[in-house]
Formats: sequence, structure tokens, C-alpha cells
Amino acid sequence: MDGENTKDTRNAENTKNAGNAGKAENAANAENARNAESMRTDPWESGPAYERYMGRWSRLVAARFTEWLAPPEGLSWLDVGCGTGALSTAVAEGCRPRTLLGVDRSEPFVRAATLTVGGGARTAFAVADAMALPVRDASCDVAVSGLTLNFLPEPAAGAAELVRAVRPGGGTVAAYVWDYGDGMAFLRHFWDAVATVDPAAAVALDEGRRFALCRPERLHSLWTEAGLTAVTTAPIDVRTVFADFADLWDPFLAGQGPAPGYVASLTPGDRDRLRTAYAESVPHEPDGSIDLTARAWAVRGVRRTSPARWTGQAGRSGRAW
Repeated sequence: MDGENTKDTRNAENTKNAGNAGKAENAANAENARNAESMRTDPWESGPAYERYMGRWSRLVAARFTEWLAPPEGLSWLDVGCGTGALSTAVAEGCRPRTLLGVDRSEPFVRAATLTVGGGARTAFAVADAMALPVRDASCDVAVSGLTLNFLPEPAAGAAELVRAVRPGGGTVAAYVWDYGDGMAFLRHFWDAVATVDPAAAVALDEGRRFALCRPERLHSLWTEAGLTAVTTAPIDVRTVFADFADLWDPFLAGQGPAPGYVASLTPGDRDRLRTAYAESVPHEPDGSIDLTARAWAVRGVRRTSPARWTGQAGRSGRAW
């Protein structure tokens, strides 16, 4: 009887442990699903508002990024997640491409890029999903993506599409993302301020928590697992100088992106409390300006052979690789 009781107790413990493991797995899956959904629903609707919030800093990084790539002239380029055209402008002005196609799933952003990026007939823009690119296999020399990978529900699928688009035997795939965890100072101060007035939102929405991809080791692994070789990463640091606190704060009121989207959801009273906490958290120069830095992590690799096949779940496009 004692042996049977011991066996029953052990079985009960095993069942309990299995149940706990299942609950933990379900919770993790639910969190991943919430993150994927939020990545696809972050607001990106106004080109001018985005330019004032983030585009002006993205353009500084884009110029440094193309200098780091140091490509020859006369190549065929694809810019995935082109937004309002920051990276496309750097390519058109600094790399003298033979052709340049920029794609983004935001129609207002594509309109803005079409109006602002030079290049004449060799440059074009289209509304398209980064996980279902409207290009033939091996049709480009260089495929790049700026500030987009971390917003994809399946970054590996997005990387596979970039690899598919470039020619084997030397095609280049490169990207950059903000270092939300440590290096993007004005956003780090913002979410730290949110934590003082709305801790739950800070835990759920902080881009430093949401976007674990935005680290060099994770980017390196993503590129290597996509079948690319000669993979390297590098930091790109730029100054973000705001004339005064209004120059820093006002773009958050336009609702473009995760942090401004959160601000737009607040009541006037909560918004004022956050504004005060944010103003107290950032350093001010004697003239009232705010001089911070922003770091992006860049990654590049070369397609030597056929790309690895993506076998994960299909994205919004219904395609899986």
C-alpha cells in the first residue's frame, strides 16, 4: 500500500508539473502573440508627423549606414520598409544606383517618399508587405532595411525575403535598427518617465523590452541563420539635439509610432503628468536645449548560395518560406 501511495503521489506531482509547464508555455505564446499583434498595429499614418518624431534622426543614421556599406556605383537596390524615404534618399544621393525600389506597407509613407526622394526614372516606390516582396528571386544587387525588422511579426521570414531578393554569388543584405534598450536616449528617458507614472504600461509597451532583436548578437544570428556569410555588425551613433523641451515633446503628440501612440491614448491629466516626469528626466543645457545621442545597430552579410528556406508560420501575406 505504501508503494502504491508513493506512486500515486509521484504521478500527481508529475501531473501538476506538466500542468504548470503547459501554463507557462501558454503564457509565453500569448505574450508572443500580443507582441506580434502590436508590431503590426503600431500607428504609421502621417509622413510629416513621423519626420518630426523620428525621420530627422533616421536620415542621419541612413547616411552613415550607406557610408559603412561603401558599395560600388551602378547597382540595383531594394529598400524594404522605406518609410518616408530616409534610407532611399541616402542611397539615391550617395550610392548612384542603377535602379532603386522602395516598398512600405504604409500608403501615406510611400506617398511621402515618392515626393521627397530624388533619382528620377531609376527610382520607384510601391505599397507592399516586407514579408511578401513584389520582386523576382535574385533580382537585386543590394537589399536593405532601415528601422523595420523589429516591427515584423516574424523577423526571420522578413530576412528570408531580403535574401531571396538578392543575387547569389555576392548580393548584399543589410539593415539597421535602433538600440532601444540602451542607446536610444530620448526614448529611454521617455519609457523611464512612463515607469514612474504608469508602471504597467512601461512593462508592456517599452520598446527596449518588446524588441529584443535590437542587439548586435541577435542581428548577427538572424543574418547567419538566413544563410548569409561574411556577417558583420557595427554601431552607428548620432546626436539628437532638440532646441528645447517642446521640440522633444511635441512630436510625441502626433501619434506616430509606439511611444506617441501611447501618449495619444492618455487622458489630458495623465498626459500632463507624463510630460512633467519626462521633462524632469532629461538633461537640459544652459540655453534650454537637450543634447542626447541615439545608437543604431547595423548588420550586413553576403548571399553566396541559395537562401535558407523559411518554414515558420506565414505572415499576413499568407506566404511561408
